[in-house]
Amino acid sequence: MRRIFTLVTVFTLVATFAQAQISVNKILCENRTNPIGLDNTQPRFTWELASAAFNVSQTAYQIRVSTHSDFRKIIWDSKKVASDSSVHVGYKGKALSSHTKYYWQVKVWDNTKKASAWSETGYWITSLFNTTEWRAKWIGPGFTEDSLRASPMFRKAFSSTKKVSSAIAYITAHGLYEAQINGHRVGDAYLTPGWTSYGKRLQYQAYDVTDLLAIGNNVVGVTLGSGWYRGLIGFSNNQNFYGKDVALLFQLHVTYADGTSEVVLSDGSWKSSTGEITYAEIYNGETIDARKIKKGWALNGYNDAGWSGVQVMDYGFKTLLATYNEPIRKHETFKALRVLKTKKNEHIVDFGQNLVGWVKIRLKGKKGQKITISHAEVLDKDGNFYTDNLRAAKAQDIYILSGDGVELFEPHFTFHGFQFIKVEGYNADLNPDDFTAVALYSDMNPTGSFSSSNALVNQLQHNIQWGQKGNFLDVPTDCPQRDERLGWTGDAQVFSRTASFNMNVDNFFSKWLKDITADQTEKGAVPFVVPNVLGKGAVGSAGWGEAATVIPWNMYVAYGDKQVLKDQYGSMKAWVDYMKNQAKDDLWNTGFHFGDWLFYSVNDDTDGTSAVTDKYLIAQCFYAYSTQLLINAAQVLGKTDDYEAYGKNLKRIKDAFVREYVTSNGRMVSGTQTAYVLALNFDMLPEDLRPQAAARLVDNIKKYNDHLTTGFLGTPYLCHVLSRFGYTDEAYKLLLQDTYPSWLYPVKMGATTIWERWDGIKPDKTFETPTMNSFNHYSYGAIGDWMYRVMVGLDTYNDGPGYKHIKIMPHPGGGFTNASASLQTYYGTVSSAWAIGGDRLNFDVEIPVNTTASVYIPAKDAANVTDGGKPLKNGKPYQPANSKENYIMVELGSGTYHFTAPIEVQKATVK
Repeated sequence: MRRIFTLVTVFTLVATFAQAQISVNKILCENRTNPIGLDNTQPRFTWELASAAFNVSQTAYQIRVSTHSDFRKIIWDSKKVASDSSVHVGYKGKALSSHTKYYWQVKVWDNTKKASAWSETGYWITSLFNTTEWRAKWIGPGFTEDSLRASPMFRKAFSSTKKVSSAIAYITAHGLYEAQINGHRVGDAYLTPGWTSYGKRLQYQAYDVTDLLAIGNNVVGVTLGSGWYRGLIGFSNNQNFYGKDVALLFQLHVTYADGTSEVVLSDGSWKSSTGEITYAEIYNGETIDARKIKKGWALNGYNDAGWSGVQVMDYGFKTLLATYNEPIRKHETFKALRVLKTKKNEHIVDFGQNLVGWVKIRLKGKKGQKITISHAEVLDKDGNFYTDNLRAAKAQDIYILSGDGVELFEPHFTFHGFQFIKVEGYNADLNPDDFTAVALYSDMNPTGSFSSSNALVNQLQHNIQWGQKGNFLDVPTDCPQRDERLGWTGDAQVFSRTASFNMNVDNFFSKWLKDITADQTEKGAVPFVVPNVLGKGAVGSAGWGEAATVIPWNMYVAYGDKQVLKDQYGSMKAWVDYMKNQAKDDLWNTGFHFGDWLFYSVNDDTDGTSAVTDKYLIAQCFYAYSTQLLINAAQVLGKTDDYEAYGKNLKRIKDAFVREYVTSNGRMVSGTQTAYVLALNFDMLPEDLRPQAAARLVDNIKKYNDHLTTGFLGTPYLCHVLSRFGYTDEAYKLLLQDTYPSWLYPVKMGATTIWERWDGIKPDKTFETPTMNSFNHYSYGAIGDWMYRVMVGLDTYNDGPGYKHIKIMPHPGGGFTNASASLQTYYGTVSSAWAIGGDRLNFDVEIPVNTTASVYIPAKDAANVTDGGKPLKNGKPYQPANSKENYIMVELGSGTYHFTAPIEVQKATVK
């Protein structure tokens, strides 16, 4: 019996030790899992740690890198490094080689001096470090294109007589491309090579195609589309913005089992033709004529005698760079929710969700039968198909049947924003099973979740996330359905912090910010859209140019990566200097500005009800904000001279603001919500004038019966300012307001994404002006930032960005009985959840390993707070400035915690 007890004790101790043992659970290289095609000569490593014990941190790490998966030949061993760094740790070994696969592992030591096991093995494959390594030629179609510019196809047969050990293909294009090897699609990315400022930056993609090659004869086939490069883009039917051509660059490196290698190149030996894609434009859609399919054209044995040759072009390689951001991929699919016939006898399919992508269709009919698929976001008040808000975009996919049984169709080089499709030309009854909507967006990992006791707010969160999915399609677009789909800088900057909660947008924004730098003018002006297809004059608006300063700072705070500040510092400084040079006596009151775009306005306004804010007042606020962010970046990067010089300039900017726009009693010359919000959020007012300004803001909100009147620039900060100055109850009233204008009004009207306008659909079911009325436009979704960081309380401190030092301060109220959020950071999952049960507030917190958190428990007295059922230890009373709210603050290490406290929350209700 004693022996059995001893064995049980041993097993228990072993199990306990195993649970307490620190482990490395997830490893990333350049924020990606096993990336292929990095041209970074000093990549950075990130790892996530796990332990069942409390207060666990890393005290040291060791990284090893090898060209062999068994690590028999180490090219870099960091040895044991005393450091708590586990995010963005740089490679410091000998110079890396191009086109090489490297394996890596990491082990760590915790604060009890225990070591983990080596992590799983990760790898990365380098790309081509030098342009001289490109041996391929740019090739274009060898035939005269027709007026519709049918998609050209390129073909190359080659022989591979030995067993292949590895094969990496590097591909890019002028236009868009889809590649095949032996009839199999290369990769799962779409709309490649993506959209950049093509004249200065053209990305290429790298693919591991080892499994696609066969011993013997092989065939490469590539199809091109016009895409953003030469297709319709911008306004006024603008074509050929970057060039009139489409062209292919293809380089395949094959390594054989015997150690030999060869390279298959795009060159003059390729063949070209056209096939079934007879037309493809992003705005207008795609036409596929199945009668023109060249069956087997990408397979061995196909007779290409009738094909044309190719043109070899000398476009060079100076603009080429590897791809770091996640590509566009297919994601969720939606079966038809219903099939209906409208009063106009239209045949409609409803997918139940406004999304971006396309529809896969299964059809059967006669040879030559033409089926037209039109796309729309909404139906009109009579239930008819509504496309007026698409403006000039046709958004139609046309399929011409071959008559060869059941045929499957989906586009290649276009995308649509839609919930509904209209089917024309199909004589049979529509079968819902024949239609599947496919969502396309950049393959960013989902990271954040939010839930509450209010169903409408939960739907608002759904809409925020789907607005982001629909518009984060390689660039942050403003609206994915009409003849626009551009990277508006103002929209992106106001939403960037919210975006970083919902998904990992680290690489997404890092790529796009480099295009901002590329497209900035010599004087530092930031374009309205990036990539800039609107021209040299479309630059320099306050609130839009802030994308150059706000987004780098937000990404640094969200992910803790100094590199984004290093990369963008020149761009940040150039934008601030541009404003400085535009200003007179430190006052920026010149030039064109969009102002508080789409603020609340009233037709035939006779009493000043429309919330018009002076555009130069707004410009001065953002001038100060960008200057402050530049100062912050200078401090992080140790740029002392800039820190001091711009600090002095910031004081002059704020002094000029007060002289020009504020009376001696603190009244703003524009008495709008946006004016007070920006002045308060950016600290434009002397401290003694701030409380009265906040009170004026609340009075203004009450004047509109607890409705907001803000536009694109005021909305993101509105609730933040209210909470900061002790009016969280008013912030809750705005969040819960469900009549126009409000966040929940579109939700009650059936929205599944965020609208461009507060009243895109009016209460009587009529529409706002169709020239600008997108139903998928993420900007107003910036309220999510307040929901995550204030309502539930998940935040990070600037002294420990990237959630190294976490702030958790919830604000229960608003009549909610519970709210929760979790965020997958580079360190692991951080979460906060509060719930009201009886007379107690339950508050649950999760803190990842290798981080610390300052946790604020809503309570007056620590004696009434329990931690895991026991009296709380080391709690300190805390009251935020300008607030009557009470908290007990505790400093915590990793672990999961359960607190309870007496209920002391404000319960806001909507009047």
